Amino acid sequence: MARLLRSLLFVPGNNARFLEKAKTLAADIICFDLEDAVPFEEKKSARNLIKNALTDRPQYKAEVYVRTNSLASGMIPDDLAEIIQKGTDGIVIPKVNDANEITKMERILASLEKKRKLKPTELIPSIESATGVVNAYNIASASKRVSALVFGVFDLLNDLGVEYTKQADGARYARSKIPIDAKAAGKYAIDAIWQDLNDTKGLEQDCLTAKNLGYVGKSVIHPDQIKTVHSVFHPTLSEIEWAKRVIEAYSSAKVTKKGATTVDGKMIDEVHFKRAKTLIDSTPS
Repeated sequence: MARLLRSLLFVPGNNARFLEKAKTLAADIICFDLEDAVPFEEKKSARNLIKNALTDRPQYKAEVYVRTNSLASGMIPDDLAEIIQKGTDGIVIPKVNDANEITKMERILASLEKKRKLKPTELIPSIESATGVVNAYNIASASKRVSALVFGVFDLLNDLGVEYTKQADGARYARSKIPIDAKAAGKYAIDAIWQDLNDTKGLEQDCLTAKNLGYVGKSVIHPDQIKTVHSVFHPTLSEIEWAKRVIEAYSSAKVTKKGATTVDGKMIDEVHFKRAKTLIDSTPS
């Protein structure tokens, strides 16, 4: 199934102005951040700000995810209790080391979703350690909820005791392995951030490198990076054709008042239709 995951923009969850501005941004995923961007003493207020922002979900153009704190932090139950609600499309889980952590996350989510009568929430585990890199395939295939893996280069380099360079030489093996493991599990892979906001040429080259490794998109830390990222990770011809078939099939199904139909032998519904429309709308004519 085609899907646009070209850009995953992290938005600090403790900044109400940024949360509001994110409504207008054209990233494919807006990810409200409860982890790195939020000091410990502001975690509770950030959860409340995000909870309130999610009530305005229809005003956001992008899919809306939340990056929780890591399972090791012990803050996951408090995070999920506040942010699992209608409007939360998915969760980015930082610093995932093995498949057992996905299983633990599922148990907490299933309980909340049952009580609140919600559909299953998607998961994007972030691979940020040597252990996580070794277990990337098992993590990606641990649950149907997992839609993609995201590569977290800075914590990985810290784990390895290696200095960061723009070429990320110390993480070359890990960066190459993650999209292979994700693809083998039938999932997508999203590349790490580009830290230098003033080096647009460097960002473009880094995106090209990532695309050639098999990544479908990139993590983003500033709205100004979105245009460059999207110019590299543009939809393929097969994705465009898929989107056209989905739009045609679903539009016909709506005329006959059917709630869902099939394309290429797979069920499609309103979610797929919206993704297909976004893909077509993002493609230059």
